[in-house]
Amino acid sequence: MTSSLLMPRRRARLRTSGAEAAVFGSTAPTPILDWRHPRVAALLRRIEETAGAGEDAEPDDRSAFLRRAHRHIGRTVRPVYSVRDDLPVSGVLRRGRGSCSQRLAVLEAVARASGVPTRVRGLLLDGRFWYPRFPRLHHVVPDQVVLAWPEFRVAGPAPGAGFAADWLSASELFGSLDELSVRRADGFSNAGAETLFDALSRTAIDWDGTTPCPASGAGCDLSGHVLADLGRFDSRDELFARHGQTLCATARLLAEPVLGRRGAGAAEPAA
Repeated sequence: MTSSLLMPRRRARLRTSGAEAAVFGSTAPTPILDWRHPRVAALLRRIEETAGAGEDAEPDDRSAFLRRAHRHIGRTVRPVYSVRDDLPVSGVLRRGRGSCSQRLAVLEAVARASGVPTRVRGLLLDGRFWYPRFPRLHHVVPDQVVLAWPEFRVAGPAPGAGFAADWLSASELFGSLDELSVRRADGFSNAGAETLFDALSRTAIDWDGTTPCPASGAGCDLSGHVLADLGRFDSRDELFARHGQTLCATARLLAEPVLGRRGAGAAEPAA
């Protein structure tokens, strides 16, 4: 049994029509994606320096840059279970730790700082997806979790290509979903120490159920956990302003001092 007591009230979180699909994204800073802050600028410089060390050393390849950024963030921002989806990226970097949502926001911020437009797809997930990390605390898991899933515009429009073809989902930073689904057969179960952010580099994370997953896999098809597709937004700020964060303000205030320092691992709540 999940809980609705901790969720924001009076929020209508319903599936949107296809009209919101043509969102152009942006490179502009936002309160969350505050990429003009010196900490973000310093992070960007460090990521750019890795190209000279032979790590995806293609300076004009936006996809290669995003892969370098993902790996660098994974090494330097420690995974924890923060519930502050609205924490500015500069604050995440100051702490040196962040939830999946916050680490994805760091990736978006450095993308925008480098001139790569970003947007997010809002997904409403079933709270039971996080049961493996709350083996004895199912009753406090929110019954719905709002997830901001980034997309990056890595190339300009190609002749004859549709608008959607210009965008690269975070799920495909390290290859197509079909390629990733056969690269590792164990998929992502949300039961171990690995987070969604880290799993991106090794396996398919498919929210739409379009990937032929290996029969022996633990689950690259995560579409069964999606309660609603909330549409696409120019920024995660806009998504949270429209649909709220997962927890109400009081619950975030009480939970953050504890979860915001707790390392991500098995038998703990994923962010």
